[in-house]
Amino acid sequence: MATITIPKKEYNKLIESTLRYEYLRQIMNENIFASPPTRNAREVVKSFKKTGKYNQKFIQSLEKGLKRSLYFK
Repeated sequence: MATITIPKKEYNKLIESTLRYEYLRQIMNENIFASPPTRNAREVVKSFKKTGKYNQKFIQSLEKGLKRSLYFK
């Protein structure tokens, strides 16, 4: 086995690429085209609010989009 030396910057770049690839591979293994578990738009918005990760402008935009969605009617 041969030893190859690369700069640390290049090594970090390769590690980052590998981790991103693994993340995408894991996501693709899930059923990304499955229907949401609920058809209740209010429940979805309530769940998003409960996390505390989203600002009010995003929540309002989400509500507006869900009202337009045929799936949630």
